[in-house]
Amino acid sequence: MLTELKIKHAKAGYWLDGDGLYLQVSESGAKSWIYRFQLNGKRREMGMGSLADVSAKDARRRAAEARALVHNKIDPLEHRKQQAQAAAQRAAQIAAGAITFKKVSLEYIEANRAGWKNVKHISQWENSLATYAYPVMGDTPVGEIDTAMVLEVVNPIWLTKTETAKRVRSRIELVLSYAKVKGYRVGENPAIWRGHLENVLPKPGKIAPHKHHPALPYGQMREFMGKLRQHEGVSVLCLEFVILTACRSGEALKAKWSEIDEEKGVWIIPAERMKARREHRVPLSDAALAVLGAARKICQGEYIFPGVRTGKPMSDMSLSMLVRRIQSGITVHGFRSSFRDWAAEATHYPGEMAEMALAHVVGNKVEAAYRRGDMFEKRRQLMADWAAWCEPKKSGNVVPIKGKAAAYARAVERIDLPDDLPQDDRGGTYAKK
Repeated sequence: MLTELKIKHAKAGYWLDGDGLYLQVSESGAKSWIYRFQLNGKRREMGMGSLADVSAKDARRRAAEARALVHNKIDPLEHRKQQAQAAAQRAAQIAAGAITFKKVSLEYIEANRAGWKNVKHISQWENSLATYAYPVMGDTPVGEIDTAMVLEVVNPIWLTKTETAKRVRSRIELVLSYAKVKGYRVGENPAIWRGHLENVLPKPGKIAPHKHHPALPYGQMREFMGKLRQHEGVSVLCLEFVILTACRSGEALKAKWSEIDEEKGVWIIPAERMKARREHRVPLSDAALAVLGAARKICQGEYIFPGVRTGKPMSDMSLSMLVRRIQSGITVHGFRSSFRDWAAEATHYPGEMAEMALAHVVGNKVEAAYRRGDMFEKRRQLMADWAAWCEPKKSGNVVPIKGKAAAYARAVERIDLPDDLPQDDRGGTYAKK
């Protein structure tokens, strides 16, 4: 590698800096950078710029980029030519007003489609921009979008549809940031909130405070579970499984038999189906295993809780409608809050254990980096206690059958036997004395 001193005093000729990069010095003393490479049996030279414009550090970086292209069998000279043509084309399109906000939005959505979690999220992007943004700025060249236009989009719905307005503003900001990176526009982002729009729009929290999912008080869980078991069908089993595992409804709806180890009593949810994009292990209580036992008797295919269409999981609406029929004013997601409140107020389990059961990220990034375990075996008892809490109580002069056998007995009872057969607190059937 050439030192600054050697570069300064270099005489006419080629001076190797390393890895194909040379300093070229002409007879007149002019100095420039040259990258030599061989591709498809041919030797070629690529100019990297004059020393007056390109420092040694930048020349080495450019050479490294070119070297990576050669490694992938791409001619860096052709690549640079194509980039220049694309830049010229973009400049011409911008000058002609062809790069509109709508065009860039669709490009952004397509570029991020693979990284978004589900089809619903993509449709929300498309629909919200089509409904609120495109009528105002859709055909406007993206480089001409200003604060006044952004306000024209969000102002009409900021007070009446605050949550929607927040999302639309955020999406406009992301599209405009993307446009700047791609070279479609320059200058500050007119949709940014902090230090900009926050000065002219009321804070969302003061207009419409965040509403949590309505949740059933944990003290009413036994009563609700009793009502739930008066119904039949796959959705009933799925909802009970959601409650007993404290999982998100989407995780249960798409659960597959291949994720279940009934012998070890564990459900492993793959990372791609988790909100935090991390694999999550769920300890299955005897009651949860009983639900799976019942599902095996009436469900076929890879999905544990299949929908009406062959090979497809059940829809989330099925659970919502079931909850609405049993008790109004609560949501499926709210059962996770019921579990969390129960763990905090009715048990001595540490909060972090309950958070892990909910698959929440525990602690800050530093703490998370050092935490390797997931308290799985301790969580097994937590989930068993939660299942016992949810089990409806029934009276009668009976003797309980305990353990996993009892849970499976209950599964059989729910399918083949009368509804009024007594049960114990753990879900087992009773044998009359």
